[in-house]
Order: sequence, then structure tokens, then C-alpha cells
Amino acid sequence: MNVKTKLSDCLRPVLLGALFLGTAANAAVQSIDKVVAIVDNDVVMQSQLDQRVHEVQQTIAKRGGGLPPPGVLDQQVLERLIVENLQLQIGERSGIRITDEELNQAVGTIAQRNNMTVDQFRAALARDGLNYDDARDQIKREMIISRVRQRRVAERIQVSEQEVKNFLASDLGKMQLSEELHLANILIPTPESANSEAIQSAYRQAMEVYQQLKQGADFGQMAVAKSGSDNALEGGEMGWRKAAQLPPPFDRELSSMAVGDITQPARTPGGFIILKLLGKRGGEAQMRDEVHVRHILVKPSPIRDEAKTKALVQSLYDRITAGEDFAELAKNYSEDPGSALNGGDLNWIDPNVLVPEFREVMASTPQGQLSKPFQTQYGWHVLEVLGRRATDGTEQAREQQAMTVLRNRKYDEELQTWLRQIRDEAYVEIKLPGADQAAQ
Repeated sequence: MNVKTKLSDCLRPVLLGALFLGTAANAAVQSIDKVVAIVDNDVVMQSQLDQRVHEVQQTIAKRGGGLPPPGVLDQQVLERLIVENLQLQIGERSGIRITDEELNQAVGTIAQRNNMTVDQFRAALARDGLNYDDARDQIKREMIISRVRQRRVAERIQVSEQEVKNFLASDLGKMQLSEELHLANILIPTPESANSEAIQSAYRQAMEVYQQLKQGADFGQMAVAKSGSDNALEGGEMGWRKAAQLPPPFDRELSSMAVGDITQPARTPGGFIILKLLGKRGGEAQMRDEVHVRHILVKPSPIRDEAKTKALVQSLYDRITAGEDFAELAKNYSEDPGSALNGGDLNWIDPNVLVPEFREVMASTPQGQLSKPFQTQYGWHVLEVLGRRATDGTEQAREQQAMTVLRNRKYDEELQTWLRQIRDEAYVEIKLPGADQAAQ
């Protein structure tokens, strides 16, 4: 197994280049390292550039692609390192920290995804010539970049209710969110220029087949014996089809049928067709648990470190337990812009859309009670569970799917805009031999 590739797959899409920013164990030993770029308050070293170029070359070679000229590749990789460095500096200024516990959990998750224990993962890295401590350091950097992007990009993306409605009503939305149907067919063909007598004869044959099927005849065997379709020898198997891809009236009829049912013969340009519904997936009614919860979020900042942030949320917890109004404190102190003005109320929410730490605390907090302060990637929270219920979430699930599609689309666009913005606003001096000097 190529652990370099697997590790990168598990970590991404945070970074788009090769595996490591820093120097790995298999990098060439250099007697004197040197600066190849000054990036605001930090630098990119030649050793970093050499290692990343080596990794990119390996990735391209495995894909079987041709390599660009060395000088061009060096400049492209250096530009990527500059943008990554800027994001890490933003994380440092924003007080983003990755605890040892969080890092250990991330390493364990990556090992698990590769069907390994952590010790096996460490050994696999060593076999690939990679240092375990360097791998942990890179995982930590990618986690920081992910959180920087969450704060600076994801949090400012807004999708309106009207955008969701428009998407659900569009042909693209219907196609992406419609259920899938597993189908088989039997076709009784009619000649291209069939007269009414030939059409009636084909219809009678189709009805005879239909009646035999209704009386228990095996659909696959009947397809082999009677169908004129090109999939007849496969028992009429058609595979999975999106309901929205089927012509009317099959789209509506099949969606309302139970698995195992068959349609009556229907006229098509090629003849009379009988369809059997073998299975359904997606689009079905979805019962889900919802929780009515409110919370107060306090984030670390350059003027309030982790300890002071924790102390502040603890004091808010103490004030609420002493009788002060939760909603008023949320309005005055919460740094969650989406809920603060509503007294911290998140309304009824599907636990699955929440980060694991928040979801777990919410699940263990009895209704009507306050949680103790706890930490997530966004900061420190205290929450109160106001109610629990089970609800038919079919329509809500479709809306949530549409919301996710639209948010992902906007995120990709917004991310590229933001990355260009931070690059344009930064002071960058490139000292790579043969490259143009750039300062801003």
C-alpha cells in the first residue's frame, strides 16, 4: 500500500499539493539551507521546496503524466507553499491551536481509514521513508489550515431559502436529488412502420406476458423468452436509474410503486414495455431525531487566549446556574452570529449536521438542563437542551441536500477568491534563483 497517497487522501481537500510541507526523512541532506521566499513574517526554505517538488514529481509520475520543466515546476510549487504559509500565519494570529488529544485522534482516524493500528501506521510510514513526527506535524498543519478556512471562508457563505427553492425546482436539482430505481424490462417490439393490426397484435402479446407475470411467472425467465430488448438475455436487467431520468408517466408511476411491482404494458416508440421495480434508494421518507437546543459560543482571539476564553465561558455557566437569563447572556456574549440575536437558539436541529463534540455533549445532556462548558473547533460552548422529537425529515432532508450542494458550490468559488486576496495583500519576496523578484 502506498501510505503517502492514502495519507494525502485522508487529509484532503485541505491542501492540493503533495504530502509534506516540512523536511521528511528521505529528503536529500543539504549542507546549507537557504531562504527561497520571505512571506510576511515567515520564510519558505529551500529544503521545504525541494521536498515538496520531489513529492509532486512522484505524484505526477504515478499518474503517468509528463513533468513540466524544472524551473516552471519549482515556481508553481513555491507559489503553493507561499499560500499555505500565509494560511498558517493567519491561524497563528487567530489563536488556532491543535491539542495533543485532537492530533492523536486525527492520526488514529487516518490509521483506521488505512485499516491499521497507529503502530502499524508508523511502521508503514517508515517503510516509505517517512518520519512519523514529520507526518504528525503535517497533519497538525493541515488541521490548522482547515480551521482557518472554516472561519474565514465557510462562515461567511450564505444560502437563502429562495436559492434552495429555486434549486429544488430546477431540472438539475430534481436530477441530483431524485430517488434511484433499480429496474428490469420486457419489450414486445413493433415494426417501425407498423399498421394498426401489428400494433394490436403486439399489445395482445404484451398483455399475455403481463397476466402471466401477475400469476407468478418469473420476470427474468419471461424476459429471456419473450423480450425483444437488447438486455433480454440478462433477464431484462436495466440497472439503477434516476427517477428524474425516466420519461412520463414512468417517473411518477414507479416512484409510487412498491419494490417487486410491475407496470402494465405501456406504448413506447419501440413497442410495448413492462417494467419491474427491483429496488429503490434515496428519496424515501426519512424519520430522524431532532433536538431543540440553544448555546453560547466564546472564541479565543489575539486579545483573549485559551485560558481566558475558558474562564469566561465558565463564568457564564455559573451565572446561568445562579438564575441569570440564558437568552440575555447569549445576546451579550455569544460569538455565533447565526444564533446570538435569537438568544443562542439553534431551533430544532438534526444532530448529524453538528460537529462531533457538540453532538456528543448535546446527546448526554438531559432535556431542560445545562451542559458544563466544553470545547469544539469553533471555541468554548455551553448549551441547554430545550426539547427532543422524532420527525419525518424527507422534505427537510431534500432541503438540506440542496443547501449542501449550493454551499459547496459557493465555498469552492469563495475559497479561490479568498486565497487570491490574501496572496495579493501579503508581502512576498521571492529569492528563488531564476525567478522574478516580487514584493508587495
